[in-house]
Amino acid sequence: MNHSRVTLQPAYVLHQRPYRDTSSLIEVFTPSFGRVGIVAKGSRSAKSRMQGLLQPFQALLVSWSGRGELVTLTGCESGGPPRQLAGQVLVSGFYMSELLLRLLHRHDPHPVLFQAYSEALAALDQTNQQQRALRIFEKRLLQELGYALILDHQADTGEPLVADSVYNYELEKGPLPHDTLNEHELTLHGRSLMSLANEELNDTLSLRESKRLTRAALALYLGGKPLHSRKLLADLHKATHYKDPATDPARV
Repeated sequence: MNHSRVTLQPAYVLHQRPYRDTSSLIEVFTPSFGRVGIVAKGSRSAKSRMQGLLQPFQALLVSWSGRGELVTLTGCESGGPPRQLAGQVLVSGFYMSELLLRLLHRHDPHPVLFQAYSEALAALDQTNQQQRALRIFEKRLLQELGYALILDHQADTGEPLVADSVYNYELEKGPLPHDTLNEHELTLHGRSLMSLANEELNDTLSLRESKRLTRAALALYLGGKPLHSRKLLADLHKATHYKDPATDPARV
């Protein structure tokens, strides 16, 4: 989907960098056009009202013209109240945006994923909801990309998972009965898998094990290049000596 003129499309800025003297190159995420590369001419000039609008995590309505990999911004309006993220929550927002930049192709629409991103940003503002919001977003992202996790039945027999049972999770296959004779990278409880499936994640074990699973699954598709946002969070933890035994947040 690549039209010559688009008007007032809902969007979030995923990334922005300077371009020439006063312009910017921005990557936005939209429901109907997916990830779009836009040239925002004059956006960094002192008189430009867009300078304060084109911010990460701010709901926007953007208009553009042109075809191809880069289009030209023709208008930008606020699509909602300002959202101010800080500290670890800010880095978590950057993490979600970086996943979209790395895993989505340009001009590939994902309206369901756009809604998931918007909901996750809202949840990051809620006390003690950050880790839950990230795991749900990761699960929905994998599903939208066609890599949905099997979370409700055994991969070999199709039998429903048992909450108190332990399973070995084979990536790109699913949960299998735990083999006590062999160590396995991903050993998870049935209750954690079921909690992620139902998007509950209201206990420490489910949060910790779901994090191991989604991070391992995403690593398959991210390749060997590390995420910048994970380094940012690691640096933040070193600076603040932050500890959260409930969620093991060495990284997002």
